[in-house]
Amino acid sequence: MSRTAPLIVTALFGGEDFAFLDGLRRRHFPPERNLVPAHCTLFHHLAPELGGELKRRLAAETRGVAAPRAMLAGLLNLGGGVAFRIESPELEQIRDALSEAFTGMLVPQDQAGWRPHVTIQNKVEPRMARALFTELSAGFTPRPLAIAGLASWMYRDGPWEAYSRHMFA
Repeated sequence: MSRTAPLIVTALFGGEDFAFLDGLRRRHFPPERNLVPAHCTLFHHLAPELGGELKRRLAAETRGVAAPRAMLAGLLNLGGGVAFRIESPELEQIRDALSEAFTGMLVPQDQAGWRPHVTIQNKVEPRMARALFTELSAGFTPRPLAIAGLASWMYRDGPWEAYSRHMFA
């Protein structure tokens, strides 16, 4: 397995929440573009040479640590898609600590402000996105979201390849 691919860091959802979110994603995401399951991205691109340090830091953030509290707090209209907005001050603290640890090594996208979310639909006509946003908004009530762990993935211009997985206590 080559280690030359950029690394992505995501939060992993609990089983029921993953099934719900990934089911929506499979129904509404263009199938030819839906190469990865439902996820919340913490970092979009870390250099592969940071892999060992990243694994150590993700393990330290999760080993023996209670899962961060989180909420599916609302919907986001992405213009060409729809996402659920995630609120989790505890997950934000973890991301901030990792961001500080990798200061100077983050791409501009990861240096910018973080908007935690899970994308359900993307790269569709705006009218399709508006229709789904309206449909999902009609029955939406904020609810708890289980964050089960953190994972890192190698990006290879297609489906992601698992690199490490770190579960909360």
